[in-house]
Amino acid sequence: KRRVDLTNLNFVTIDGEDAKDLDDAVCVQKLSEENYLLYVSIADVSHYVKEGSHLDKEALKRGCSVYFIDRVIPMLPPKLSNGICSLNPQEERLTLTVKMKINSQGEVVDHEIFESIIKSKERMTYTNVYKLLEENDEELKKRYQYLLEDFKLMKELALVLLEKRKRRGSVDFDFPEAKVIVDEKGKPIDVVKVERNIAHRIIEEFMLVANETVAEHMHWVNVPFVYRIHEHPDIEKLIAFNKFIHNLGYHIKGIEGGQIHPKSLQELIRQVRGKSEQRVVETLLLRSLKRARYSPEDIGHYALATQYYTHFTSPIRRYPDLIIHRIIKEYINGKLTKKRQRHYNRILNDIALKSSERERAAEAAEREIEELKKVEYMADRIGNVYKGIISNVTNYGFFVELDNTVEGLVDVASLEDDYYHFDPERYVLIGEKSKKVYSIGKEVYVKVVHVDVDRREIDFVLAEEEKDNLEIGLTEHKS
Repeated sequence: KRRVDLTNLNFVTIDGEDAKDLDDAVCVQKLSEENYLLYVSIADVSHYVKEGSHLDKEALKRGCSVYFIDRVIPMLPPKLSNGICSLNPQEERLTLTVKMKINSQGEVVDHEIFESIIKSKERMTYTNVYKLLEENDEELKKRYQYLLEDFKLMKELALVLLEKRKRRGSVDFDFPEAKVIVDEKGKPIDVVKVERNIAHRIIEEFMLVANETVAEHMHWVNVPFVYRIHEHPDIEKLIAFNKFIHNLGYHIKGIEGGQIHPKSLQELIRQVRGKSEQRVVETLLLRSLKRARYSPEDIGHYALATQYYTHFTSPIRRYPDLIIHRIIKEYINGKLTKKRQRHYNRILNDIALKSSERERAAEAAEREIEELKKVEYMADRIGNVYKGIISNVTNYGFFVELDNTVEGLVDVASLEDDYYHFDPERYVLIGEKSKKVYSIGKEVYVKVVHVDVDRREIDFVLAEEEKDNLEIGLTEHKS
């Protein structure tokens, strides 16, 4: 009875082709030249997963869903995650909605959080939304004619929100991600680079602003809550990182003062974007920062340059989102009594610690499987020649990353044209006689000579003279 009926609004979901657990749906309207209305509706998982139930205990134990290349290990049973909770098209679904009035500067000037019921109009993919907005795809335009203006509005608002984040200094990493394509037996048959496009940006910006709005709201009503926090970095780590990038011709502004505003890091990322050393600089910068984690203490989010942040938008696949949905619903329905608040105060610290730990374990497992599949893929490609970029230099050789993000080692012993010394100050290998230099960011051609699947190791040798054979390598991973 208390749910707001939003089934007449043009809600859509935008996800990857393979996604089955659709937690979030969005809808945008233009109120005036100055103002937008953004609805972000999230699956009301807490309606089905009750506190203390077997489902709840198991979800807490898992902490999050784990996404491997060819399978998902869900936090909740598929009947919930892909069924009744998933915001599938043309199905009425129970949701928790944040309705935000946003001005042309990207500021949320008014908001409401309430229980709702929606019916998603379409299950869109990032690819299709991109084709509609950027490629003017005629066939798709015909099919989604009635939503075309909505998508244009989404793009407009997403860019306004992105601009606002940039102004305040939010750090926006842009790692090229790889997707390993496997056949029905799980054998890797391709590794392709996945580019982030405007459709990813739309969902990212809408989720960020929803998370921030919810976090700020709950901060000021001063009730127990779980925040997503990111502490200030250790200055020593950033000084070491700055010394390293100095060799590449970069510098973190303001590092001398001992307190680095995220704006300085944002500026550095802007400078390296599109350069051959982009990935290595961004990777090392990320390693120099602390890890974001969950906490009942709201100490802000350094990289997003915001005082308030939480994870509200994915309760199907993350336990913290589920617990804060419960808190929000109790709060808006006047049921968050002093007794309930004491209960949450007792349990939230443990939940935050457990969830952070499960998230790290899931990420490590996902990364390991991806590495394994990449190595298996390369094991069938001994003798192929590829173009790559030197991603790291050590005293025993240098690592080369290919266009498809696969990385392998060129052993210093295989460089037979000279004797090479490692300069630890500049992170380069220098030829004794020729003075030839191998440095991070340098483009090279390599041939795959050895792959050890068990040890996850790929060995390359330089193959400058064989670069005419490059098509052998390249056809392998054209997307």
